[in-house]
Amino acid sequence: MASRSSRAAGARVLAFLTVSVLVSPTLSQTCPQLDSIVTSAVQTALRQEIALAAGLLRIFFHDCLPNGCDASVYLKGSGTEQSMGPNRTLQPRALQLIEDIRAKVHAACGPTVSCADISTLATRAAVVFSGGPTYAVPRGVLDSLVPAPQNAVNGLPAPSTSSVSTLARAFRDKGLRDLADLVALSGAHTVGRAACGFFSDRAANGDAFGNRLAANCTRNPNLRQNLDVVTPDLFDNGYYRALVASQGVFTSDMVLIRDASTAPIVRQFANSKDAFFTQFAKSMAKLATAPRPGGNVGEIRRSCFSRNARSAIETAVDVAGDEGFSASA
Repeated sequence: MASRSSRAAGARVLAFLTVSVLVSPTLSQTCPQLDSIVTSAVQTALRQEIALAAGLLRIFFHDCLPNGCDASVYLKGSGTEQSMGPNRTLQPRALQLIEDIRAKVHAACGPTVSCADISTLATRAAVVFSGGPTYAVPRGVLDSLVPAPQNAVNGLPAPSTSSVSTLARAFRDKGLRDLADLVALSGAHTVGRAACGFFSDRAANGDAFGNRLAANCTRNPNLRQNLDVVTPDLFDNGYYRALVASQGVFTSDMVLIRDASTAPIVRQFANSKDAFFTQFAKSMAKLATAPRPGGNVGEIRRSCFSRNARSAIETAVDVAGDEGFSASA
């Protein structure tokens, strides 16, 4: 028969795993300076290297689409998402920035804010700093205990995807059912860059721009190509203007203007930055609350790159308040 101490320990773990779905830290009370810490750190980093904005956005998408926005993509080690094909080229400096911000937040507030929340807030701060819109985000999201399964990570849409239906399916599974979500979130490429290997198939389309990309990569195989050839360092609708001019870098970009179901949305966003910003804000808010298979179960990591020790997991529930998911404008 189990001892009283072992039963108590088991109860603590069970309590954590059960109530974590329902409760979350009241961040406005436990860490009122959270927004200012995150925003200041992101702005400082982007002033030194604007490419971090694209890095943060890509990490956010690769975290949220497989299993919900649970910071599982930050875990390091054998069998983690960072070792899986689509994530091997995630920007190391952007990953480290989130861990650096976590250290600052926990130094100021204690371990009351998850890496998942920090990643979401930092991504929004990067969008705004780059010229994009603000949007509502959830708070009180717990960090996952395990990586997303490999089949979910492998389901991330590849740059070579040539079918809108394939792209739409990856988004639809996360509650992003409107084609406007797909087109708007693809607009994050307005601040992206890519190595030649990511668009080597583009020349096969036989158009002048694809041929020019291939020639540039032949001359400089280490080229980092701007995905928005109109305004590469500004978060605006230049990406869509480039698509209308048949100057999309990825095949998955060009299919949006070549498919009759998405082309009108591309043209709308090319003609109106306001229309793009309005939809992007809605779509990012939806992505940030993408469903997690097991619900909001997890911990507040003491390092974004690794799970907590057992003792930290058992006491994680102690930092929870009496409010559920909250949203921040």
